[in-house]
Amino acid sequence: MKSADVLNDKIIKRIVIILLIISGFIMVGQNIQPKEEPYGVYIGANHEDLKDKDLAKTIVIDAQYYSNEEISDLKKEGHIVYTYLNLGSIESFRDYYDDYKSLTLGTYENWEDEKWVDVTDIAWQQFLSDKADELIDKGVDGFFIDNTDVYYHYATDEVFESVSGILKNLQNKDTYIFINGGDAYVTEYLNRYGSLSDVLDGVNQENVYTTIDWDSDSFTVNAENEREYFLEYLQRVKADGKDAYALDYATDPEIIKASKAFAKEHGYTVYVSKSIELD
Repeated sequence: MKSADVLNDKIIKRIVIILLIISGFIMVGQNIQPKEEPYGVYIGANHEDLKDKDLAKTIVIDAQYYSNEEISDLKKEGHIVYTYLNLGSIESFRDYYDDYKSLTLGTYENWEDEKWVDVTDIAWQQFLSDKADELIDKGVDGFFIDNTDVYYHYATDEVFESVSGILKNLQNKDTYIFINGGDAYVTEYLNRYGSLSDVLDGVNQENVYTTIDWDSDSFTVNAENEREYFLEYLQRVKADGKDAYALDYATDPEIIKASKAFAKEHGYTVYVSKSIELD
C-alpha cells in the first residue's frame, strides 16, 4: 500500500472512532436525561414513590400527604405542581371523613370507599375554601378539582349554583383551576354563560381514547362515538381559550402510543397511566 493510502486509511479510522465516541456520549446523555413528558398525574403516589419516576414537567399530586419542604423540592426541580382537591365526593380514608359523613348522598359507583357529598351545604363549601388555603400555603401552583360530576348525578339548579360558587371562590384565590371530568357541568355552564373564565382555567377528561372495563379490571380502546364526544367537548373548551388535558389508562404499548398520537393530532395534552390508582 502506498504511504498516501496508509495515511488516508488512518485518518478514516480516526474519524470513525471519533464519531463512535460522540455517538456514545449522545446515547449516555439520552439515558441520563430521558425525554420529559409534559403532563403527569400521580395522585396515588407519595413523595418517596416519585423519586423512582421520570416525572413530567407539570405534575398533579395529592398535596394533603406532602410536606411544604417536599413540595418546595419538586418546584426547585422545575416542576409545576398542582394538587388534587375533591369537590363533589368524599373518601372514607380522609382524616376529615367523620366530620362530613352526615352530608353524604350515595355510594360512588366502582369506588366503594367514596360517596357523593351535598355540595349545597355551607359547611362543606367553607371546608373546601379552608382546605384550599391550607394547600396554597404549602406552595402548590393550582388545583386539579375532582367530581364536579356531582352535578350530573344530582342535576338541580341548586347543585349547579353551588358548584359554580365553589369554583368562583377558588378562582378568587388567584390560582390555577382545572377540573377533572365534569363535562355535564362544563357544558351547562358554557350554554348558560358563553365562557368558563369565571370558574376554571382548563379541564382534564378521563378516558378519551381509552376506557376501563370494570368487569374484567382491564383497559381497552374507547368506542368511536365516545372518543368523538369527548373530542368535541375538549375542542369546545379550547375554543373558549382554556387548556385541555386528558387522562387515559393503558398497559398495552401500542394503545399507549395510539393514545398519545390521537392527542397530538387533536391538540390536547394527555397522560397515560398504567394504573387507576395513579401511583
